Amino acid sequence: MFVLTALVYPGVLAVLCVGAGLLVDRFSGGFLPGPLLPAVGAAALIAVSQLTTYASPLAPATPYVIAAVAVAGFALGAGRVRAFALALSNRRWQLSLPVLAYVLALAPVLLAGRPTFSSYMALADSAVHMLGADYLIHHGQSYAHLDLRNSYGQFINNYYNTSYPSGSDTLFGGSAFLLGLPLIWAFQPFNAFMLATAAGPAWLLARRTGLDGRWAALATLSTTVPALVYAYELFGSIKEITALSMILTLGVLVVLHERWLRGEATGAIPFAVVAAGGVSALGVGFGVWGLTAVVVLVVVVIVEVRAGRQSVSRVLLLVGVGAGVALVCAWPTWIDLSGSLHVAQNIASTSNPGNLRTPLHSIQVLGVWLRGSYKQLPAGANLDITYALVALTLGACLLGVVHLLRSRALALAGWLALMLAAWIAVSLYSTTWVDAKSLMLTSPVVVLVAWGGLAALRARTRPGRLRWLAPLLALALAGGVLASDVAQYHVSNLAPTARYEELASLDARFAGRGPTLFTDFDEYALYELRDLDIGGPDFVFAPGALAGLARGYGDPVELDRASPSALRAYPLIVSRRDPSATPPPPAYRLLWQGTYYQVWGRRPAAKAAIAHLVPAGSLASQCSRIGRLAQIARRDGAQIIAAESPTLVRIAPAGASYPRGWGHQREGVVMRRAGRLSAAFSLPFGGAWDVWLQGQIMPTVRVSVDGHSLGSIGGQLGGNSLVPDTMTPLPVSLSAGPHRLSVTRDGLSLAPGDGGSAVLDAIFLAPAGRPARQLRRVAPGGGWRSLCGHAYAWIELVSA
Repeated sequence: MFVLTALVYPGVLAVLCVGAGLLVDRFSGGFLPGPLLPAVGAAALIAVSQLTTYASPLAPATPYVIAAVAVAGFALGAGRVRAFALALSNRRWQLSLPVLAYVLALAPVLLAGRPTFSSYMALADSAVHMLGADYLIHHGQSYAHLDLRNSYGQFINNYYNTSYPSGSDTLFGGSAFLLGLPLIWAFQPFNAFMLATAAGPAWLLARRTGLDGRWAALATLSTTVPALVYAYELFGSIKEITALSMILTLGVLVVLHERWLRGEATGAIPFAVVAAGGVSALGVGFGVWGLTAVVVLVVVVIVEVRAGRQSVSRVLLLVGVGAGVALVCAWPTWIDLSGSLHVAQNIASTSNPGNLRTPLHSIQVLGVWLRGSYKQLPAGANLDITYALVALTLGACLLGVVHLLRSRALALAGWLALMLAAWIAVSLYSTTWVDAKSLMLTSPVVVLVAWGGLAALRARTRPGRLRWLAPLLALALAGGVLASDVAQYHVSNLAPTARYEELASLDARFAGRGPTLFTDFDEYALYELRDLDIGGPDFVFAPGALAGLARGYGDPVELDRASPSALRAYPLIVSRRDPSATPPPPAYRLLWQGTYYQVWGRRPAAKAAIAHLVPAGSLASQCSRIGRLAQIARRDGAQIIAAESPTLVRIAPAGASYPRGWGHQREGVVMRRAGRLSAAFSLPFGGAWDVWLQGQIMPTVRVSVDGHSLGSIGGQLGGNSLVPDTMTPLPVSLSAGPHRLSVTRDGLSLAPGDGGSAVLDAIFLAPAGRPARQLRRVAPGGGWRSLCGHAYAWIELVSA
C-alpha cells in the first residue's frame, strides 16, 4: 500500500493532469509551456469532477471520466508531447523540480516507509475531506438520504450540503478511486502532489525574473515550499494548497499575455479554466486572488487597444469565451452563488480561530521560521537567526522590486504588487483564521521577489568583483527555507497505520449493521467506519440523544452517563481495548476483539435496564445501595448484574524519577529529550500481566521491568492531544511483590516525527488474559450480599 499511495499514485496523477493539460492546450491554440501543463490539467480535472458529481447519477463514473479526458489529451496532443520530450532532454531541471518538491512535501511519510499522513493531531479538517471525497464520488451532491441523527450524516450535511467548496475533494476522490486506494492513505500524497504542481509555474516566474539554471531551480524550490506553505501542506490544508497552484499559474498567464491576448479568442480558455479551478477549490474567496491577475490583464488590454494592436470587438470576444468557459467549469459554484458567498462570509467573519490561539506573525510571509510549529515564535538563538534571515530576505525583496522595474517586467511587477496589496487588504479586514491563510498564499510571491534580488546582484555585479554576494544570498534564501522545513518535518506527528487498518477491517466486517456508537474521540473514524453510520458523542457534531455521554468536544465518552434507554437505537458499540475504561451494559455482548478495538453487539430483544448504578463512596455505603436495588428486584422479579472492576496496579508518571529537563502536562510528563523514567510498583499476586501506557507518543520509547526489556512503543497517537491514548499492551510474567519499571527515550534522530508528541500520562498493569468484561449475576430475591465488598464499574437492575 505504501508503494501504491506514495509512489504509484503521484505518477498516475501526473499522467492524468498532463493529459488534461494537453487537451486544454489543444483547444486554446497550443501556446502553453510544458511546466504549466500539470497545474492547468489539475484545474481542468477539478472542473470535470465537479460537473460529474453535480449530476449525482454520474458521480461513480468520475474516475473513468477524468481518465478519458487525460487519454483524449494525449491522443490530440501527441505532437506537443514529442516536442516537450525533445525540449526536456536539454532542460532536466524542469522535470526534476516537481519531483524534488513532491519529495520534500511528503518527506515525513516517505521516510517513515509506511502509509500514513502528517496532518494528524494538527487539524481534524482532513478527516472531513476524506469523508467528503468518498461521499461525493459515491453519491454526488445528493444529500436527501442522509441520517442526521448521527455524526456521519451531520458532518456531510453541515459541510457539503451548505455550498462548502469541494473542487479539490472531487479530484482527490476521483483520482484515488481510479487505483482503488483508501483515501486515508492517499490524502497526504495528493496534497504533496498538488503542491508539486506549483513548481512548474514557479519555475517560469523565476525565469522571468532573470534567473536561469541552478539559480532558477533554487528559486523554484524556495518559492514552492516556504515555511508557512510547508506547514499548511503538512497538516493537509487541501483547499489552500490546490488554490496556491492555481494562483501561481494565473500569474504565469499574466506574464505570458502576449502569447494569447493577441491570438484567437480560444486563447482565453486556460486562464478561465484555472480561475474556475481556484474558485471550485477555495470558493468565491478565491476571487480576491484571481482579481489581481484580472486587473493586470485589464490594464494590458487598455494599453493594447489604445495602441491599435487590439480592437474592442476582439477583446469582447476574448472576454466572452473566457467568461463562458469559467461559467461552465465552475457551474456548481455559480449555480449556488448565494450559498457560496454565505460560506465565504462566515469564514471571513468567524471569531473561531481554529487551531490558532494567537494570530500569526506578518514576517512569516518571508518564508523563514526556525521552529517546528508555525504557531509559536522561535526561541533562543533560532529567534536571532530567524530575524537575521528575515531582514536579509526583506533586503533582497527591495532589490528584487528595483530589478523588475529596471528590466521592464511590468506585467510581472504589477501582478506581484497587486498580490501584496490583496494580502494587506485581507489582513486589515479579516479574522485570525483567514489572515493566516492569506499569509500562506502570499508567501511564495514574496519569496519570489526576494529571488529577484539575487537576479539583480547577478545582473549588476561585475565579474571578479563581489562575486561571492550572489552565492551567499542564494545560500541564505534557500538554506533558510530548507532549515525551516526540516524543523517542521522533525516534529510532525504521523497517523498510526495499524490502528486505522484495523478500523477499516471493522468497517468491512460489520458494514450495514449500524447505527454505531463510537466511544473513542477520533474523527478519522468517520471515514474508516463510513459504512456503519457512526455517532461520536464527543465529536463536534454529536448525536443529540447521546450528547450527554461526553462533557464536550474531544472529551472522553463515559457510558455510565447514558440513561438506560439512550443506547437502544445503536445495535453496535465500537470501543477501544482498555481495561481501565467502563465496559458497555449487559444488553451488549462482545462480537469481536482486535489489537486496538472491541465491537459490542446489542442482544436481540434486549430491554433497557430498570436502574443503572455507578458505585461511589465506601464499600459499606455501596453495599447499602445494592440492598435497595435488591428490594426493587424482589418486587419486580428482576435480576442484578454487576460488572467487576479489574485489578489494576497504577503507576503515576508524575511521581516517578525522571530527568529535570522533562516537563509536565496534565497528570503526566513530557519526555522532551533523551532520558529515563523509573518508578517502583508492587504486584498483589504473581503471573502474567500486561503493561499499559497512556499518552501521546510519536518517537520510539523502550519499556523494561527490572532491567528486562518488554519492547518498544512509538507512533501511537490518539488524534487528540487533550485526551490520553491507550497504547497496545506489553506482556510480562512477574512474581508478587516489588518491581521497577523504566521508560527510556533515546537521543534525538533524523527519523520523521522524532521531535513530535512525547507525553506519558499514565501507566498501569492489568492481569493478562482477563475477559473484556466480567459480569456477576444475582437472581431475583436473594444472594445480593455476595456483591458487597467488591469494586464494580457499574451495577444494573434488569428484567429477568
